[in-house]
Amino acid sequence: MNYKETLEYLYASAPVYQHSGAQAYKPGLGTSRALDDYLGNPHRCYRTVHVAGTNGKGSVCHTLAAILQAAGLRTGLYTSPHLTDFGERIRVNGEMIDGDYVTDFVRRSRSFFEPLHPSFFELTSAMAFDYFRHCNVDCAVIEVGLGGRLDSTNIISTALSIITNISIDHTELLGNTLKDIAIEKAGIIKQGTPVVIGRADDETVVNVFRRKAAEMNAPLLLAQEEKPAHIEQSIYETKDFGRIRYGLTGEVQHENLATVLCALRELGRLLPLRLDQETVNRGASDVAGLTGLRGRWEKLRDRPHTIADTGHNPGAWRYITARIEAYCKERGCRAYMVTGFSNDKDVDAILRLAPREAFYIFTQAGSQRAMPAVTLLEKARAAGLDGMAFASAPEAVAFAMSEASEDDMVFIGGSNFIVAGILPLFG
Repeated sequence: MNYKETLEYLYASAPVYQHSGAQAYKPGLGTSRALDDYLGNPHRCYRTVHVAGTNGKGSVCHTLAAILQAAGLRTGLYTSPHLTDFGERIRVNGEMIDGDYVTDFVRRSRSFFEPLHPSFFELTSAMAFDYFRHCNVDCAVIEVGLGGRLDSTNIISTALSIITNISIDHTELLGNTLKDIAIEKAGIIKQGTPVVIGRADDETVVNVFRRKAAEMNAPLLLAQEEKPAHIEQSIYETKDFGRIRYGLTGEVQHENLATVLCALRELGRLLPLRLDQETVNRGASDVAGLTGLRGRWEKLRDRPHTIADTGHNPGAWRYITARIEAYCKERGCRAYMVTGFSNDKDVDAILRLAPREAFYIFTQAGSQRAMPAVTLLEKARAAGLDGMAFASAPEAVAFAMSEASEDDMVFIGGSNFIVAGILPLFG
Protein backbone atom coordinates (compact mmCIF):
# COMPACT_ATOMS: atom_id res chain seq x y z
CA MET A 1 0.00 0.00 0.00
CA ASN A 2 1.12 3.56 -0.66
CA TYR A 3 0.40 6.45 1.74
CA LYS A 4 -3.02 7.27 0.27
CA GLU A 5 -4.08 3.62 0.33
CA THR A 6 -2.82 3.25 3.90
CA LEU A 7 -4.94 6.17 5.08
CA GLU A 8 -7.98 4.77 3.29
CA TYR A 9 -7.34 1.45 5.03
CA LEU A 10 -7.10 3.15 8.44
CA TYR A 11 -10.30 5.12 7.96
CA ALA A 12 -12.17 2.06 6.70
CA SER A 13 -10.95 -0.45 9.27
CA ALA A 14 -10.84 1.58 12.50
CA PRO A 15 -13.80 3.65 13.78
CA VAL A 16 -13.08 7.39 13.68
CA TYR A 17 -14.79 9.54 16.34
CA GLN A 18 -14.77 12.65 14.16
CA HIS A 19 -16.81 10.79 11.54
CA SER A 20 -18.94 8.35 13.54
CA GLY A 21 -19.33 10.02 16.94
CA ALA A 22 -19.82 8.11 20.17
CA GLN A 23 -19.90 4.68 18.50
CA ALA A 24 -16.20 5.12 17.68
CA TYR A 25 -15.27 5.92 21.28
CA LYS A 26 -13.67 3.00 23.13
CA PRO A 27 -13.36 3.78 26.84
CA GLY A 28 -10.65 1.90 28.68
CA LEU A 29 -6.92 1.54 28.29
CA GLY A 30 -6.58 -2.20 27.60
CA THR A 31 -6.11 -1.92 23.85
CA SER A 32 -3.77 1.07 24.18
CA ARG A 33 -1.60 -0.79 26.69
CA ALA A 34 -1.50 -3.87 24.48
CA LEU A 35 -0.35 -1.78 21.51
CA ASP A 36 2.19 0.00 23.67
CA ASP A 37 3.63 -3.26 25.01
CA TYR A 38 3.86 -4.68 21.49
CA LEU A 39 5.82 -1.61 20.37
CA GLY A 40 8.17 -1.77 23.36
CA ASN A 41 6.68 1.12 25.37
CA PRO A 42 8.09 3.88 23.17
CA HIS A 43 6.70 6.77 25.27
CA ARG A 44 9.17 5.86 28.05
CA CYS A 45 12.06 6.99 25.86
CA TYR A 46 11.31 10.72 26.19
CA ARG A 47 9.61 13.18 28.53
CA THR A 48 5.97 14.05 27.94
CA VAL A 49 3.53 16.86 28.76
CA HIS A 50 -0.12 15.75 28.84
CA VAL A 51 -2.84 18.31 28.08
CA ALA A 52 -6.58 17.87 28.72
CA GLY A 53 -9.50 20.32 28.90
CA THR A 54 -12.72 21.27 27.12
CA ASN A 55 -11.35 24.22 25.15
CA GLY A 56 -7.86 25.56 24.52
CA LYS A 57 -6.04 22.21 24.42
CA GLY A 58 -4.82 22.67 20.88
CA SER A 59 -3.63 26.24 21.36
CA VAL A 60 -1.82 25.36 24.59
CA CYS A 61 -0.20 22.28 23.02
CA HIS A 62 1.00 24.16 19.95
CA THR A 63 2.27 27.12 21.98
CA LEU A 64 4.20 24.90 24.38
CA ALA A 65 5.67 22.94 21.48
CA ALA A 66 6.70 26.15 19.70
CA ILE A 67 8.51 27.47 22.78
CA LEU A 68 10.20 24.13 23.49
CA GLN A 69 11.40 24.09 19.87
CA ALA A 70 12.68 27.65 20.21
CA ALA A 71 14.56 26.53 23.34
CA GLY A 72 16.40 23.91 21.30
CA LEU A 73 14.52 20.76 22.31
CA ARG A 74 13.57 18.27 19.63
CA THR A 75 9.83 18.33 20.24
CA GLY A 76 7.05 15.93 19.33
CA LEU A 77 3.46 17.18 19.08
CA TYR A 78 0.38 14.94 18.98
CA THR A 79 -3.01 16.64 18.48
CA SER A 80 -6.38 15.90 16.91
CA PRO A 81 -8.34 16.16 14.75
CA HIS A 82 -6.54 17.17 11.59
CA LEU A 83 -8.03 19.69 9.19
CA THR A 84 -6.64 18.89 5.74
CA ASP A 85 -3.90 16.26 6.15
CA PHE A 86 -3.57 13.28 8.50
CA GLY A 87 0.05 14.22 9.11
CA GLU A 88 -1.05 17.33 11.04
CA ARG A 89 -1.78 15.04 14.00
CA ILE A 90 1.82 13.90 14.50
CA ARG A 91 4.66 16.41 14.17
CA VAL A 92 8.30 16.69 15.17
CA ASN A 93 9.65 20.24 15.31
CA GLY A 94 6.65 21.31 13.28
CA GLU A 95 7.20 18.81 10.46
CA MET A 96 4.37 16.38 9.77
CA ILE A 97 4.95 12.65 10.13
CA ASP A 98 6.63 11.11 7.11
CA GLY A 99 4.11 9.32 4.89
CA ASP A 100 6.45 6.39 4.38
CA TYR A 101 6.61 5.92 8.14
CA VAL A 102 2.79 5.73 8.36
CA THR A 103 2.75 3.10 5.65
CA ASP A 104 5.57 1.11 7.23
CA PHE A 105 3.98 1.29 10.69
CA VAL A 106 0.75 -0.23 9.40
CA ARG A 107 2.58 -2.86 7.36
CA ARG A 108 4.74 -4.13 10.22
CA SER A 109 2.08 -3.86 12.95
CA ARG A 110 -1.06 -4.92 11.10
CA SER A 111 -0.95 -8.59 12.01
CA PHE A 112 -0.88 -7.64 15.70
CA PHE A 113 -3.41 -4.84 15.88
CA GLU A 114 -6.12 -6.15 13.53
CA PRO A 115 -7.35 -8.82 16.02
CA LEU A 116 -7.54 -6.10 18.71
CA HIS A 117 -9.96 -4.00 16.63
CA PRO A 118 -8.52 -0.70 17.91
CA SER A 119 -10.26 2.60 17.33
CA PHE A 120 -8.64 5.03 14.92
CA PHE A 121 -7.48 7.18 17.85
CA GLU A 122 -6.01 4.23 19.75
CA LEU A 123 -4.02 3.24 16.69
CA THR A 124 -2.84 6.75 15.81
CA SER A 125 -1.80 7.38 19.42
CA ALA A 126 0.38 4.27 19.35
CA MET A 127 1.79 5.40 15.99
CA ALA A 128 2.61 8.84 17.40
CA PHE A 129 4.42 7.45 20.45
CA ASP A 130 6.40 5.09 18.21
CA TYR A 131 7.27 7.85 15.74
CA PHE A 132 8.53 10.16 18.47
CA ARG A 133 10.91 7.44 19.66
CA HIS A 134 12.02 6.88 16.06
CA CYS A 135 12.80 10.60 15.77
CA ASN A 136 14.67 10.74 19.09
CA VAL A 137 12.58 13.58 20.49
CA ASP A 138 13.59 15.16 23.79
CA CYS A 139 10.01 15.91 24.78
CA ALA A 140 6.54 15.32 23.38
CA VAL A 141 3.42 17.41 23.99
CA ILE A 142 0.40 15.07 23.96
CA GLU A 143 -3.17 16.31 23.61
CA VAL A 144 -5.94 14.20 25.14
CA GLY A 145 -8.46 13.09 22.56
CA LEU A 146 -11.58 13.05 24.71
CA GLY A 147 -12.00 13.25 28.48
CA GLY A 148 -8.84 12.06 30.16
CA ARG A 149 -9.26 9.19 32.59
CA LEU A 150 -10.07 6.61 29.90
CA ASP A 151 -8.46 8.36 26.94
CA SER A 152 -6.02 6.32 24.86
CA THR A 153 -3.20 8.74 25.65
CA ASN A 154 -3.52 8.21 29.40
CA ILE A 155 -0.97 5.39 29.48
CA ILE A 156 1.94 7.82 29.54
CA SER A 157 4.01 8.80 32.58
CA THR A 158 4.26 12.54 32.32
CA ALA A 159 6.65 15.25 33.43
CA LEU A 160 3.71 17.63 33.70
CA SER A 161 -0.08 17.47 33.39
CA ILE A 162 -2.20 20.40 32.21
CA ILE A 163 -5.99 20.85 32.33
CA THR A 164 -6.94 24.00 30.42
CA ASN A 165 -10.56 24.47 31.54
CA ILE A 166 -13.90 22.71 32.02
CA SER A 167 -17.19 23.42 30.27
CA ILE A 168 -20.09 21.36 28.98
CA ASP A 169 -19.26 19.18 25.96
CA HIS A 170 -19.47 15.50 25.00
CA THR A 171 -22.11 14.96 27.68
CA GLU A 172 -23.11 11.58 26.26
CA LEU A 173 -19.65 10.27 27.15
CA LEU A 174 -18.33 12.44 29.98
CA GLY A 175 -21.40 13.35 32.02
CA ASN A 176 -23.97 16.12 32.21
CA THR A 177 -22.43 18.32 34.90
CA LEU A 178 -19.20 20.29 35.23
CA LYS A 179 -18.28 18.11 38.21
CA ASP A 180 -18.71 14.88 36.20
CA ILE A 181 -16.62 16.24 33.34
CA ALA A 182 -13.93 17.52 35.73
CA ILE A 183 -13.67 14.06 37.33
CA GLU A 184 -13.01 12.50 33.91
CA LYS A 185 -10.39 15.11 32.97
CA ALA A 186 -8.74 14.91 36.41
CA GLY A 187 -7.90 11.32 35.51
CA ILE A 188 -4.70 12.51 33.80
CA ILE A 189 -3.25 13.69 37.14
CA LYS A 190 -0.41 11.29 37.93
CA GLN A 191 1.32 10.26 41.14
CA GLY A 192 3.76 12.95 42.24
CA THR A 193 3.51 14.83 38.94
CA PRO A 194 2.76 18.59 38.96
CA VAL A 195 -0.53 19.63 37.37
CA VAL A 196 -1.35 23.07 36.00
CA ILE A 197 -5.00 24.11 35.99
CA GLY A 198 -5.90 26.82 33.48
CA ARG A 199 -9.27 28.48 33.99
CA ALA A 200 -11.41 27.09 36.83
CA ASP A 201 -14.13 29.54 37.87
CA ASP A 202 -16.44 26.95 39.41
CA GLU A 203 -15.47 26.09 43.00
CA THR A 204 -16.91 22.58 42.61
CA VAL A 205 -14.55 21.99 39.68
CA VAL A 206 -11.55 23.39 41.57
CA ASN A 207 -12.35 21.09 44.50
CA VAL A 208 -12.40 18.07 42.17
CA PHE A 209 -8.88 18.93 41.03
CA ARG A 210 -7.65 19.66 44.54
CA ARG A 211 -8.94 16.34 45.87
CA LYS A 212 -7.45 14.37 42.99
CA ALA A 213 -4.11 16.19 43.27
CA ALA A 214 -3.99 15.51 47.02
CA GLU A 215 -4.84 11.84 46.44
CA MET A 216 -1.98 11.56 43.95
CA ASN A 217 0.43 13.73 45.97
CA ALA A 218 0.67 15.95 42.89
CA PRO A 219 1.59 19.64 43.27
CA LEU A 220 -1.31 21.74 41.91
CA LEU A 221 -0.82 25.18 40.31
CA LEU A 222 -3.61 27.57 39.29
CA ALA A 223 -2.46 29.41 36.17
CA GLN A 224 -4.98 32.25 36.41
CA GLU A 225 -3.37 33.45 39.62
CA GLU A 226 -0.38 34.50 37.47
CA LYS A 227 -2.18 35.87 34.42
CA PRO A 228 0.11 38.18 32.43
CA ALA A 229 -0.85 41.83 31.96
CA HIS A 230 -2.28 42.56 28.50
CA ILE A 231 -0.47 45.69 27.30
CA GLU A 232 -1.78 46.18 23.75
CA GLN A 233 -2.98 43.98 20.90
CA SER A 234 -0.72 40.90 21.15
CA ILE A 235 1.78 42.26 23.69
CA TYR A 236 1.87 40.92 27.25
CA GLU A 237 3.93 41.74 30.32
CA THR A 238 4.88 38.47 32.03
CA LYS A 239 6.32 37.83 35.48
CA ASP A 240 9.12 35.53 34.41
CA PHE A 241 9.98 36.54 30.83
CA GLY A 242 9.35 40.26 30.55
CA ARG A 243 7.39 41.66 27.62
CA ILE A 244 6.50 39.16 24.89
CA ARG A 245 4.33 39.03 21.81
CA TYR A 246 1.80 36.22 21.47
CA GLY A 247 0.92 35.21 17.92
CA LEU A 248 -2.50 33.81 18.86
CA THR A 249 -4.97 36.61 19.53
CA GLY A 250 -8.15 37.17 21.53
CA GLU A 251 -9.19 37.11 25.19
CA VAL A 252 -9.35 33.31 25.25
CA GLN A 253 -5.70 33.21 24.16
CA HIS A 254 -4.86 35.50 27.09
CA GLU A 255 -6.04 32.65 29.33
CA ASN A 256 -4.19 30.03 27.29
CA LEU A 257 -0.98 32.07 27.51
CA ALA A 258 -1.32 32.18 31.31
CA THR A 259 -1.57 28.39 31.31
CA VAL A 260 1.50 28.05 29.08
CA LEU A 261 3.60 30.43 31.19
CA CYS A 262 2.70 28.58 34.38
CA ALA A 263 3.63 25.30 32.68
CA LEU A 264 6.96 26.71 31.49
CA ARG A 265 7.92 27.65 35.04
CA GLU A 266 7.51 24.00 36.05
CA LEU A 267 9.15 22.60 32.93
CA GLY A 268 12.16 24.83 33.53
CA ARG A 269 12.75 22.85 36.70
CA LEU A 270 12.08 19.45 35.15
CA LEU A 271 13.80 19.56 31.73
CA PRO A 272 17.24 20.61 30.46
CA LEU A 273 15.67 23.83 29.26
CA ARG A 274 17.09 27.30 28.69
CA LEU A 275 14.19 29.74 29.00
CA ASP A 276 14.71 33.47 28.66
CA GLN A 277 12.76 36.37 27.20
CA GLU A 278 14.21 35.97 23.70
CA THR A 279 13.45 32.24 23.55
CA VAL A 280 9.91 32.48 24.91
CA ASN A 281 9.13 35.45 22.67
CA ARG A 282 10.48 33.63 19.60
CA GLY A 283 8.23 30.64 20.25
CA ALA A 284 5.12 32.50 21.42
CA SER A 285 5.17 35.04 18.59
CA ASP A 286 5.29 32.44 15.82
CA VAL A 287 3.21 29.51 17.06
CA ALA A 288 1.55 28.87 13.70
CA GLY A 289 4.80 29.13 11.77
CA LEU A 290 6.71 26.79 14.06
CA THR A 291 4.02 24.14 14.57
CA GLY A 292 1.55 24.47 11.69
CA LEU A 293 -1.43 25.43 13.85
CA ARG A 294 -4.51 26.46 11.86
CA GLY A 295 -8.13 27.33 12.51
CA ARG A 296 -7.68 29.44 15.68
CA TRP A 297 -9.14 32.79 14.69
CA GLU A 298 -7.22 32.45 11.47
CA LYS A 299 -7.42 35.36 9.06
CA LEU A 300 -8.04 34.12 5.54
CA ARG A 301 -8.63 37.41 3.73
CA ASP A 302 -8.38 41.13 4.45
CA ARG A 303 -11.33 42.50 2.45
CA PRO A 304 -13.83 41.43 3.52
CA HIS A 305 -12.17 40.59 6.84
CA THR A 306 -12.53 36.78 6.76
CA ILE A 307 -11.91 34.65 9.84
CA ALA A 308 -12.02 30.87 10.38
CA ASP A 309 -12.30 29.34 13.84
CA THR A 310 -12.92 25.73 14.88
CA GLY A 311 -14.67 26.56 18.19
CA HIS A 312 -17.63 24.19 18.44
CA ASN A 313 -19.19 24.36 21.91
CA PRO A 314 -20.82 27.02 24.10
CA GLY A 315 -17.61 27.70 26.02
CA ALA A 316 -15.81 28.61 22.80
CA TRP A 317 -18.72 30.60 21.36
CA ARG A 318 -18.82 33.00 24.30
CA TYR A 319 -15.44 34.26 23.11
CA ILE A 320 -16.26 34.05 19.41
CA THR A 321 -19.40 36.17 19.83
CA ALA A 322 -17.66 38.77 21.98
CA ARG A 323 -14.90 39.14 19.43
CA ILE A 324 -17.22 39.41 16.42
CA GLU A 325 -19.45 41.97 18.13
CA ALA A 326 -16.48 44.06 19.23
CA TYR A 327 -15.02 44.07 15.70
CA CYS A 328 -18.31 45.06 14.06
CA LYS A 329 -19.16 47.71 16.65
CA GLU A 330 -15.76 49.35 16.29
CA ARG A 331 -16.00 49.49 12.48
CA GLY A 332 -19.74 49.89 12.02
CA CYS A 333 -19.90 46.82 9.79
CA ARG A 334 -21.99 43.64 9.59
CA ALA A 335 -20.92 40.03 10.15
CA TYR A 336 -21.86 37.25 7.74
CA MET A 337 -21.68 33.92 9.56
CA VAL A 338 -20.95 30.78 7.51
CA THR A 339 -21.80 28.27 10.20
CA GLY A 340 -22.35 24.54 10.63
CA PHE A 341 -22.30 22.15 13.58
CA SER A 342 -22.09 18.47 14.38
CA ASN A 343 -25.36 16.96 15.54
CA ASP A 344 -24.00 15.95 18.95
CA LYS A 345 -23.25 19.54 19.99
CA ASP A 346 -25.49 21.74 22.16
CA VAL A 347 -26.51 23.80 19.16
CA ASP A 348 -29.46 25.46 20.93
CA ALA A 349 -27.12 26.82 23.61
CA ILE A 350 -24.63 28.02 20.98
CA LEU A 351 -27.36 29.81 19.01
CA ARG A 352 -28.49 31.60 22.17
CA LEU A 353 -24.92 32.89 22.52
CA ALA A 354 -24.38 33.75 18.84
CA PRO A 355 -24.21 37.38 17.61
CA ARG A 356 -27.71 38.86 17.32
CA GLU A 357 -27.10 41.36 14.53
CA ALA A 358 -25.25 39.04 12.15
CA PHE A 359 -26.65 37.38 9.02
CA TYR A 360 -26.31 33.58 9.04
CA ILE A 361 -25.52 31.29 6.13
CA PHE A 362 -26.00 27.81 7.59
CA THR A 363 -24.36 24.84 5.95
CA GLN A 364 -23.15 21.33 6.64
CA ALA A 365 -19.96 19.35 6.20
CA GLY A 366 -19.68 16.03 4.42
CA SER A 367 -19.68 14.10 7.69
CA GLN A 368 -22.04 11.55 9.17
CA ARG A 369 -22.23 13.75 12.27
CA ALA A 370 -23.17 16.97 10.46
CA MET A 371 -26.47 18.58 11.44
CA PRO A 372 -28.47 19.33 8.25
CA ALA A 373 -28.35 22.98 7.26
CA VAL A 374 -32.15 23.22 7.08
CA THR A 375 -32.39 21.93 10.65
CA LEU A 376 -29.92 24.57 11.77
CA LEU A 377 -31.93 27.25 10.00
CA GLU A 378 -35.11 26.16 11.80
CA LYS A 379 -33.34 26.24 15.15
CA ALA A 380 -31.84 29.64 14.36
CA ARG A 381 -35.17 31.18 13.46
CA ALA A 382 -36.63 29.86 16.70
CA ALA A 383 -33.72 31.58 18.48
CA GLY A 384 -34.44 34.87 16.71
CA LEU A 385 -31.58 34.76 14.19
CA ASP A 386 -31.87 35.71 10.53
CA GLY A 387 -30.38 33.60 7.76
CA MET A 388 -30.59 31.01 5.01
CA ALA A 389 -29.23 27.53 4.28
CA PHE A 390 -26.84 26.06 1.71
CA ALA A 391 -26.09 22.38 1.20
CA SER A 392 -22.31 22.76 1.05
CA ALA A 393 -19.71 24.93 2.75
CA PRO A 394 -18.12 26.17 -0.52
CA GLU A 395 -21.54 27.36 -1.73
CA ALA A 396 -22.15 29.08 1.59
CA VAL A 397 -18.76 30.82 1.46
CA ALA A 398 -19.34 31.97 -2.13
CA PHE A 399 -22.69 33.48 -1.14
CA ALA A 400 -21.22 35.22 1.92
CA MET A 401 -18.43 36.72 -0.18
CA SER A 402 -20.94 37.98 -2.74
CA GLU A 403 -23.14 39.61 -0.10
CA ALA A 404 -20.51 41.13 2.20
CA SER A 405 -18.98 44.48 1.32
CA GLU A 406 -15.23 44.92 1.49
CA ASP A 407 -15.64 46.56 4.89
CA ASP A 408 -17.77 43.77 6.39
CA MET A 409 -16.71 40.64 8.23
CA VAL A 410 -17.16 37.02 7.17
CA PHE A 411 -16.85 34.37 9.86
CA ILE A 412 -16.52 30.67 9.00
CA GLY A 413 -16.77 28.05 11.74
CA GLY A 414 -18.76 26.00 14.20
CA SER A 415 -17.09 22.72 13.30
CA ASN A 416 -13.64 21.37 12.45
CA PHE A 417 -15.22 19.88 9.34
CA ILE A 418 -16.56 23.23 8.13
CA VAL A 419 -13.17 24.89 8.52
CA ALA A 420 -11.37 21.93 6.92
CA GLY A 421 -13.76 22.06 3.96
CA ILE A 422 -13.17 25.72 3.17
CA LEU A 423 -9.41 26.11 3.77
CA PRO A 424 -8.52 24.93 0.23
CA LEU A 425 -10.70 27.75 -1.15
CA PHE A 426 -8.29 30.30 0.32
CA GLY A 427 -5.02 28.63 -0.67
